[in-house]
Amino acid sequence: MLVLGLAVGAYAALVGAVYVAQRRIIYPTPGRVIRPEVEDASLERIAVPGGRDTVGLYFAGAADAPTLLHFHGNGEQIADLIALGRALRARGLSFFAMEYPGYGVAEGAPSEQANYAAAEASVQHLQARHAVTRDKLVLQGQSLGTGVAVEMARRGHGARLILLSPYTSMVDMGKRTLPIFPSDFIHDRYLNLAKAPAVQQPTLVIHGTHDEVIPVSMGVRIAEAIPRAELRLVDAGRHNDLFVASGRQVLDAIERFCR
Repeated sequence: MLVLGLAVGAYAALVGAVYVAQRRIIYPTPGRVIRPEVEDASLERIAVPGGRDTVGLYFAGAADAPTLLHFHGNGEQIADLIALGRALRARGLSFFAMEYPGYGVAEGAPSEQANYAAAEASVQHLQARHAVTRDKLVLQGQSLGTGVAVEMARRGHGARLILLSPYTSMVDMGKRTLPIFPSDFIHDRYLNLAKAPAVQQPTLVIHGTHDEVIPVSMGVRIAEAIPRAELRLVDAGRHNDLFVASGRQVLDAIERFCR
């Protein structure tokens, strides 16, 4: 009984520690902050009502071209997206990468609601500063960012939606990565699959068949649940190499879908 009691106590303590630290687990911000100052793009401050200002990196494409509003994955910052912005701008598209609160040079702390607020503010910023209308706005989320992109699409923003390596929910990801812990204590749930039927925009889902972080089965389920979705699988693609192993094909697919 003593051993059992000690085991239960140790488990309870471990659960408590994970509960307190869960946002540091979900949002592993980059250890080194890089200020993305490049001559061919503008670093723009975004006022977030009720929260800290955030920033976005804007690459201007051709006149009247669609604009991709990109929500990146965890462990990234907008300085990591310079090459992607340039690649899409070279194809004539405009590209705006939003920073999450507490990531990179943005102040504050990330959370589901804080990230949604920053995303809403980014949509308004693009409309006010760059005259990006709804019919010219494409929402694009990658990994963690698919949760933000799906919510913005559910709210009616954007004419199209692109999801790169999406997950069904953060609850499901918790069950996958930390199966011994109860999943009902997760604060930031990002219920992508539950929201999917409410997404009415044409959607492109891209997922690597060998994704070792978010299983391809999750991407398939998301594509099946969104009424107007198409699925593109990247053969042998892993979680972090979609733009490396099959970069040209993925960029081609994104460009065609945006236009």
